[in-house]
Order: sequence, then C-alpha cells, then structure tokens
Amino acid sequence: MRKNLQWKVLFTLVVIIGAVVLAYPPGTKIRRGLDLKGGIHLQLQVVTEDSINIETDQEIARMAELLKKNSITFERASKEVPGRYSVSGLLADQEGKTRDLFDEYARDWDHSFTGDRAVLTLKPLVAQILSDQAVEQAKETIANRIDQFGVAEPLIQRQGADKIVVELPGVDDPERVKELIKVTAVLEWKLVKAGPAADEAALLQPYGGQVPEDAEVLKGDPKRGQSGFFLVSRVSVVTGKDLRTVRRTTDEWNNAAVSFSLNAEGGARFEQVTGENIGKQIAIILDSKVQSAPVVEDRILRTSGGVIRGRFTNEEADDLVVILKAGALPAGIKYLEERTIGAALGADSVRQGLVAGVVAVLAVMAFMVFFYRLSGLNAVTALVLNVVILFGALAYFKAALTLPGIAGIILAIGMSVDANVLIFERIKEEQALGKGILSSISMGFSRAFTAIFDSNLTTIISAIFLFQFGTGPIRGFAVTLIISLVANMFTAVFVSHLLFDLTVKKTAKALSI
Repeated sequence: MRKNLQWKVLFTLVVIIGAVVLAYPPGTKIRRGLDLKGGIHLQLQVVTEDSINIETDQEIARMAELLKKNSITFERASKEVPGRYSVSGLLADQEGKTRDLFDEYARDWDHSFTGDRAVLTLKPLVAQILSDQAVEQAKETIANRIDQFGVAEPLIQRQGADKIVVELPGVDDPERVKELIKVTAVLEWKLVKAGPAADEAALLQPYGGQVPEDAEVLKGDPKRGQSGFFLVSRVSVVTGKDLRTVRRTTDEWNNAAVSFSLNAEGGARFEQVTGENIGKQIAIILDSKVQSAPVVEDRILRTSGGVIRGRFTNEEADDLVVILKAGALPAGIKYLEERTIGAALGADSVRQGLVAGVVAVLAVMAFMVFFYRLSGLNAVTALVLNVVILFGALAYFKAALTLPGIAGIILAIGMSVDANVLIFERIKEEQALGKGILSSISMGFSRAFTAIFDSNLTTIISAIFLFQFGTGPIRGFAVTLIISLVANMFTAVFVSHLLFDLTVKKTAKALSI
C-alpha cells in the first residue's frame, strides 16, 4: 500500500467507526421529532408591552416617593399609556428643582413640561432593551417550568423579536401544558380592606363609589371557592419573589394545598404586618385573582411558613408548585400556533418514512450498479457511508430526526449520486481522449470537484436560511440536509477517490465506465 494512502485509510476508518459508535443503537441515540414520536408543538408570542407596563408602574411609585422625599409639591403621578406617565400639580417655582430630580433619577426617561404638568416618556432604546429582556426571561422561565414538569428532551427556542417555539415530544395532555406555560404566576399577599361583596358597586359603596388611591379591586377565583369582589391594598406585603421553599401538602381537611416558607427579608416583613393586623383578612392572590382570604389569627413568625388553600386537585397543586418554583413570567403569553401529534400517528410516520428512505436508497443503488457496474459499487459504498456519518452527526449534535428530515436525507442521497455521476462522466471523457486509467481517474475527480463543491455549497447556504427562519419541521429538513451534504463532500469526493486508488491496480481490466 502506498504511504500516501495510509493516512487516508486511517482517517476514513476513524470517521466511520466514530459515527457508528455515536449512532449505535439508533433507537436510543437518535432523537425523534414530534412528527415521528408524537407530542406538542407550540408557537408563543410574548406580550412585551406588559414588561413596559410593569416598568412604568414601578417608575411611577418610585418617582412619587422621590418627589415627596425632596419636598416637591405635586397632586398626582398617573400612567397615560405603557411607557409614558405624567406628574401634575407641580409648582412653577419648583420646576428647576424638579428637572434636576428627573435628570438624576430618571435617566431612562425623556421629560417635558407644560404648565404645571410634566410628562415622562421611556426612551426607545430602553424600551427595546426591556422588551428583549422580557422575551429572554420568558424563555428561561418556560424552560424551567418544562424541566420541572418532567418532559424529556424538550425544545424551547426564541424565534424572531418576540416569539418562542416550544416542542415537547411524548406529551399527550396539551391543555395542562398550555396552562402550565401561560400562567403568569404573579403571587402576592395583600391586606384586605373590604369584601367579599357580590358586585363592585356594593364593595365601593362605603368609599363613595370610588376606588381609594392606595387600593385596588380584585375578583375572587370561583375555582377556589372565592366568589365576589375584594378591595385590597395596592402594595403587596410579600410576593412570590420572597419565597424560599414551596411544596405540595394537605390542609386540615386533607385537601391538596401548597405550603411555603419565606426568605429572611420577606419573613421579617410578613411577621411585622401580620402582628399589626390581627383579626383582619390577608388575601393570597395569584395572577390578580384572590385564591383565599384567611383571617390573621396571630403573628406569623418569620421562621414559620404558611399554606395556600383553594380546593386544589393533586395535579393543580403540583402545577402550582412548578410555576412558583420556576418564577413568574415577566409578561403575558399569546398562543399563535398549536399542533398536537398522537403517538400512533408518530409510529405510522416512522414506518412510512423508513419505507420511503429504504426504497429510495435501494432504487439509487440499483441505478448506479446497472449503469456503472463495478464503479457503481464504489458509489453505493460511498452512499452507505454517507448515511452512517449522517446518523452519527445527528446523535452527536442531539438533533431531532423529523419526517421532513427524512425527505432531506433522500434529497441528499440524490445529490450524492449526482456527484458520483459527474465524476464518472468526467473520467469517461478523459478515457475517450486516450489517457490511462490512473490519469483519467485523477483528472476526473479534479475537474468534477468545482461543480460538486458549488452545487453543495449553494444548497447548504439555502438550508442555513431555512434553519434560521423556519419552524420545527422545516428546521428538521434543513438540519439533515446540511449534515448530509457535508458528509456527501467527504464520501463522494474523498472516500470514493480513495476506493478507486485502492482497487484500480487490481481491477483496471475489469473496470468499465
């Protein structure tokens, strides 16, 4: 064996053995997409305006406190739209002092004055950053919830400016998953000022029909046995951010409930508030709905915990634990697309996909052997190695094999054969010019390489765009196509040439191209 072939043989063996080790056994090493395994595909849109709305509310509360602290007279600070609020009732002789305060403490906001009124608008760049952070945080929160839900190998990825794609193989309860993902999970404890009342008018009657500035009206959650309306403090005593531990438990009536304990800061605040409000109600609120409103019977020590009751089923209590552990979403979620594929349909897709793939491969092999005889066997060998390398790469990158992905494999097989046909025809042209077999093979591969490289490269570039901007099935097609074409460059050019070099001396007389 010539020395210059030894490293080629060794390199080829290493690649092949490596691919086999990575892909075997394929039943466990190769991930299957939703269309082959069954499951749920969701496309979500993050309502990024919610994060700007929250930022505006927080800024209003902070600015009102700063104005009071700096002895600046004003009537009220109120939100106009998300990202813009106004401060009215300012004194003319305090405008300079107010501007200085805004310049120092509201650098993310543009401000303007008209008479006794100042308008603050969130800067566009800051609004964009907040929106981008909301999408990233929502993606992370959803991933945490899915992980705790126990789905094997989920796909959660961002798509575009405000969309998130979620693929959950093997999940057959879409409604539970959708509820688990969508719930914002803002948990708050607030003091109850009045309620419950049958309607809002009855609730606000003692207040002249107006909601006090330091309060808000919330509805009870009928699912939890809390009907009617409650008037609660606008400021939370503690929130879900103060939770230290949370788990499912049972209450004194042996119903499913959720127990919790608070961190040091939240526990100290909770102990103080409960000690000052014995005999009063404190509402437990989830996503602006009152879950329960127990009466504070005694001071709750900071080292003690509490229980969230609400006629939960075991499943509902488990889901509440999951979302509280994973944290609250920074913004609301809209569902743009939903596809559910049953396991039976997935199994049928696997069978049909395998049949299509096997038929395609056998047909191509038969074609190559019939037209190119022994040289066709060279192409068939390269084709088989192409598929082996493909599955090894899928296993290594943990990419999912989908039904469109199988179509991508079949397309790549066709392009692999096309590459061999180009090479063989070039060799025939060289032989027709009277050149020897060794020279014809060398020149055939050399002159066909440019056309093969260009065709594969342009297709790979197209597939990259499909992967970047496509959704699940299209991305599956793009992934397998890209891997197959890269493998094709190795097998059709490098391996096929090596096989010719190894056999040409022994088979030169039998070789008829």
